[in-house]
Amino acid sequence: MKRTILIAAILMACSGPKANFTNGKDIAQTTPGKEKTIKADTITAPQDTLSATARSMESQGMVNIKSVDPTIEVSLMYSRPDNFTGQVLYKDLREGYLHPKAAQALAKAQKKLKELRPDLSLIIFDATRPMSIQQVMWDVVKGTSKNIYVSNPANGGGMHNYGMAVDISICRVGGDTIPMGAKVDYMGTLSHIDIEPQLVASKRMTKEAHENRQLLREAMAAGGFKPLRTEWWHFNLCTRAEAKKYYKAIK
Repeated sequence: MKRTILIAAILMACSGPKANFTNGKDIAQTTPGKEKTIKADTITAPQDTLSATARSMESQGMVNIKSVDPTIEVSLMYSRPDNFTGQVLYKDLREGYLHPKAAQALAKAQKKLKELRPDLSLIIFDATRPMSIQQVMWDVVKGTSKNIYVSNPANGGGMHNYGMAVDISICRVGGDTIPMGAKVDYMGTLSHIDIEPQLVASKRMTKEAHENRQLLREAMAAGGFKPLRTEWWHFNLCTRAEAKKYYKAIK
């Protein structure tokens, strides 16, 4: 009888709370009176699993957006060939990185959007951009009418190169982006925010798309971001002069 009780006690001592894996995606961590589920893809990856570009970003002080707010979606357009250059510019980068100040500001913008529309989320198409990539982009547009859309590295580059700008839109949670009148990265007057009333009046842009752009700007303003006149998707946290004075361009 004593032996049976001893074996039972040992088995009970060895059977503590265990992580519960659901379809290989969710990790449930249980504490007394509380259960917390964390999406695996929102957990910061160990340093040795990061790509060379990601490690370079972090060594220069940038932070993974997902580490600040895991609900923000990320789909880097320059990690695919379907961008204005027609090239894959980020060979090994899939994560979005920003200066810590910009990442915190973006989390505030996401919070505002969620207050207004819980069914929607911000989605990042580009964030911090190394100066080497900026040079490739400039080489594509220099000498053309499209050069107003890309900052010249010879002049210090643009806000992306300092981790203080994002190319961003809104998507349905777990779904597609909502209509904005022109795709992200479209270089033309349909992307200009200062003529949106005229675009709607001429039926070049729908009223729904205009309202969606206004929603995006309202959310981003809550984080302190300011829009760019010629690109509805581009937002800066500070001026170019401030970036050059207080921050370092990312190599």
